[in-house]
Amino acid sequence: MSGIADLVIAPVLLPLLAGAGMLLLNGERQRAVVAGLNVAATLALVCIAAVLLAMSDTGTREVYRLGNWPAPFGIVLVLDRLSALMLLLTNVLALASVVFSLARWHRAGAHFHSLFQYLLMGLNGAFLTGDLFNLFVFFELLLAASYGLLLHGSGLTRVKAGLHYIVVNLAASLLFLVGVSLIYGVTGTLNMADLAARVPTVAPESRGLLEAGAGVLAVAFLLKAGMWPLSFWLPTAYAAASPPVASIFAIMTKVGVYIVLRLSLLLFGEGAGASAGFGSDWLLWGGLATIVFGTIGTLASQDTARLGGFSVLVSSGTVLAATGIGQAGVTSGALFYLVSSTLGIGAFFLLVELIERGREPGADVIAVTREAYGDEDEVDEAEGDVGIAIVATMGLLGVAFIGCAVVIAGLPPLSGFIAKFALLAAALNPGDRSGAVPGSGWALLVVLILSGFATLVAMSRAGLRIFWASPDRTVPRVRAIEMGPVMFLLMICVAQTILAGPVIRFMQATAQSLHAPAGYVSDVLQTGARSGRHLEGK
Repeated sequence: MSGIADLVIAPVLLPLLAGAGMLLLNGERQRAVVAGLNVAATLALVCIAAVLLAMSDTGTREVYRLGNWPAPFGIVLVLDRLSALMLLLTNVLALASVVFSLARWHRAGAHFHSLFQYLLMGLNGAFLTGDLFNLFVFFELLLAASYGLLLHGSGLTRVKAGLHYIVVNLAASLLFLVGVSLIYGVTGTLNMADLAARVPTVAPESRGLLEAGAGVLAVAFLLKAGMWPLSFWLPTAYAAASPPVASIFAIMTKVGVYIVLRLSLLLFGEGAGASAGFGSDWLLWGGLATIVFGTIGTLASQDTARLGGFSVLVSSGTVLAATGIGQAGVTSGALFYLVSSTLGIGAFFLLVELIERGREPGADVIAVTREAYGDEDEVDEAEGDVGIAIVATMGLLGVAFIGCAVVIAGLPPLSGFIAKFALLAAALNPGDRSGAVPGSGWALLVVLILSGFATLVAMSRAGLRIFWASPDRTVPRVRAIEMGPVMFLLMICVAQTILAGPVIRFMQATAQSLHAPAGYVSDVLQTGARSGRHLEGK
């Protein structure tokens, strides 16, 4: 086996090797080399993910069997439209975050770049893996890296939030193990495709235990996704993280959302027999409650970083509620919204540090520590001409702030509005209401409209406070390497708006394949070569 199919494992191998190599270059004189290696590896991951997305868009599904062992006995990585989409989204956001960190944040503590690559390895592996055991492995890997990244830069607020974050995620890991053990005890397998084939044949006396295991497993993922009332930890942790870390963390909640979406349709879809639709009502109403909770949080937030944290909850709740409705059209709109909201929130977390920097003369932003800036002389020398404070800086920051607000609130003409329109149009479509909870579409409509209005109010209030209410504030010194990643993410949102037709068609094909998982099951369980290309349902 050779050729382009080998790229399926590259998103896991490349960050593994890059992270290990950077650990060997652990010296003050080698800092620039390590930073360059991190940027190069992340840029390569973006290119690889783009190629994989193009491969999946042809309607093929790549199944990579490590060691050439057939499923369910061996480890498999599965590339389809959904996993390719999440790979590209993850690594694009990572590229913006790592470039932003080069301004100063990577100097705030040890091993930032290695931890960053291991986080990407865990994220990429979680999106590609085809079995629950290796999902747990990648899940733990990304969590371990996230612990170090959240604590990066130290400071009392960050350490306190980081310790809470660690405790919560250790509890989630324990629940993960309990749920997986129950499922394995009933079915005798952890391969996702094999589970999908066995769930309909589970004996009636064992089905309760199976569903209990699935419920415990769902709690672990929903804790990570931030579904209410399991979301108490998220706004504080994200607000305390350094800007580049908070930005990449915007995709981490989507890991839980991705697994819930994948497993709910694969294991408990229409072909699951007596367990068909298991947990869908909980996802619907839990998602709506999460949107409401996040909306209240955005209105109550007096800090822009916490405003971003509550916006993450609104984003996760919207996709979870759409998953609970269980319609292919709603799922496609939710995927469009997932991409748009994640990019917008990631850009907002990067922007927060820049717009807050000049609010008080001589004071740095929110939880910025002295370690993040290093020695003052070093920073001034490094900034040079690109760090000169000019009045036009405020204009550029204001435009970026408005762009983030429009995307996150879902206002026209950017991609957030198109995503919500597509989602609600499908949810209210009378021709596609089979099996849906009565009134679910209207409930989602009301909640999303109120949420968008509340986000607009909160963003407007924050904008007035930052750009208008402090006429004596100093103009912040913003470097091109800081402003570039923010504009890069917003320009992708603009491109998603311009190319809305092709993007929506891709999302529709992705949703249709998710709601018809028979092809996924047959491709993964077939015997033969290590990697094969198979036509994916359109």
